[in-house]
Amino acid sequence: MTQTITILGSTGSIGTSTLDVVARHPDRYRVHALTAHTRVAELADQCRRHRPARAVVGSADAALALRRLLDASPDTRAIEIDHGPAALCEVAREGEIVMAAIVGAVGMPAALAAARAGRRVLLANKEALVMAGALFIDAVRTGGATLLPIDSEHNAIFQCLPLADGKVAADRRVSRILLTASGGPFRTRAVERMHDVTPDEACAHPNWAMGRKISVDSATMMNKGLEVIEARWLFDLGPERIEVVIHPQSVIHSMVEYVDGSVLAQMGNPDMRTPIAHALAYPERIASGVRPLDLAAIARLDFEKPDLERFPCLGLAYDALHRGDSAPAILNAANEIAVAAFLEGRIGFTAIADVVARVLDEVAVTTPHHLEDVLAIDQSARRSAHAALDETTAGAAR
Repeated sequence: MTQTITILGSTGSIGTSTLDVVARHPDRYRVHALTAHTRVAELADQCRRHRPARAVVGSADAALALRRLLDASPDTRAIEIDHGPAALCEVAREGEIVMAAIVGAVGMPAALAAARAGRRVLLANKEALVMAGALFIDAVRTGGATLLPIDSEHNAIFQCLPLADGKVAADRRVSRILLTASGGPFRTRAVERMHDVTPDEACAHPNWAMGRKISVDSATMMNKGLEVIEARWLFDLGPERIEVVIHPQSVIHSMVEYVDGSVLAQMGNPDMRTPIAHALAYPERIASGVRPLDLAAIARLDFEKPDLERFPCLGLAYDALHRGDSAPAILNAANEIAVAAFLEGRIGFTAIADVVARVLDEVAVTTPHHLEDVLAIDQSARRSAHAALDETTAGAAR
């Protein structure tokens, strides 16, 4: 039977990869809705190719611009266009499969709406679990949703975990999970030269093609720290059973160690279409378009421990996870503000960790009970981060 899919954030790298996989299987999937924030031209092109029933953008002006583009063709005039956060949550409740691929905290409410509606949620928006892990998992359970991870590392762990009552779960048979990290573009760069890093250098990932924000997170290893927090909720494991290992080739995407000493690893070329195809068809397998892995050409697989002096953001993420409650949400908000400031040239690369550490010290950790609590915590942390940035830039100017 053909399944309908809604793609939240369809013009980003995960969204475009999802559409590539979906297009390879027109007998299995039909696009119901596509969403983007401001990239109207790209969204219009996707609408022409995939003919969704609905399209959602961020603002009324963007919706008007999209309407003009789609009205130019008789094949796309019938597509319903809407805008704003409420419309985003509405379409998230409609598709049988929902790819949650909006980067940042802004994507969290729609992912939560899909979970509450009992959809098959393909989670690429890690902020939903970082900011509101307990609330999100509770929504999955009460809504009867199916949650499938899209991050290559979490999807790899998912594939290596045992089955319990027909469901994948980490249980007493599992000793620990090992999240692999490429080390990004600065794995071997001298620590004393890290403050000279430019935005373009930070966005030049050696293995993965990603957006600029997530590329910077990979360069600081904050992305891996957020994945540690995400793994805690996905697999119900304490931080002491979640380890990070640097693996520059990005061929082994993560590993699971069992109590008998066995270690299972999921391998493949670094291409997000593999975890996307796995989650779309689970428990079946479908073609993804990814080229076969040539182990002879790779020739070697290297591993090393992460250096927390070089990557202090990873240590900050572990600290936030140990503190619990709202600390991960504070961490995430501060990081988003700091990374944006770095990409704008307002602060240096090493100042990202400084801003995050300061905000974690200044903002009180509380227990969120509702989505509104999480959003209020997020805004408080952002205000603190902006204040820290103002002082940092003012000090640099002096």
